[in-house]
Amino acid sequence: MSSDEILQETRDGATAVLTLNNPARRNALSLALREALAAALERIEGDPAVRAIVLTGAEGNFSSGGDISGMDARDLAAGRERFRLTHRLVRLMIKGSKPLIAAVEGWAAGAGVGLALCCDTIVASAEARCILSFGKVGLIPDFGLLHTLPLRIGQGRARQMMLYGEPVGAAAALEMGLVDQMVPPGTALAAALDRARLFAGTAPLPVGLTRHYLAHGFDAALDWERDTQSALFLTADHAEGKAAFLAKRAPVFTGK
Repeated sequence: MSSDEILQETRDGATAVLTLNNPARRNALSLALREALAAALERIEGDPAVRAIVLTGAEGNFSSGGDISGMDARDLAAGRERFRLTHRLVRLMIKGSKPLIAAVEGWAAGAGVGLALCCDTIVASAEARCILSFGKVGLIPDFGLLHTLPLRIGQGRARQMMLYGEPVGAAAALEMGLVDQMVPPGTALAAALDRARLFAGTAPLPVGLTRHYLAHGFDAALDWERDTQSALFLTADHAEGKAAFLAKRAPVFTGK
């Protein structure tokens, strides 16, 4: 599938709409999709006609997160290279001048939650579900989650989500501040576009500078994430977690 196929880009007035388009994998964040997103964001960053970006997923799901089948780092260098590419995308989202709004239908899982949390506003369908199950594949939360999630919902609630890996429904997500607006099923994109249109009447420079200031501390979190996750890719527990996931069985971890 080409980059044009896995990521669709349209315009709604001054809003760029980016749609993750791999519904067969619930819009999993493959490296190819991450690269396509980064390229689109870099191009949009230089377009003064675009005042906001809406990010959504095709056919009823936002994103199932990292593509487990593609996690094949064989050594430390390969793992670090994987995160160099991922963090290029994450930094573009967090530090770019354009405000981002996530329109979440269905599942946002793992790095899919991280992707949404790189946005300034999250609009979720009442049927949306979020889950962080990194521990079940022998990994720590990545995609900036160790920084963005506690800032959003507080460290106590972030611990519950990250350590237990239990699903969180839309109503609970709204109550804890994980999402900003809950709307009827099938209307998340329309509601997100309504929010995005408000930026047409806002001076873009203060918006961009505010976003940049709020990114303080993010780089240090990404550096630690890159070092730690790259090492965890090489552990026996990650190999077991990945094999168990692909075989649809319970993992047996040994702490190695």
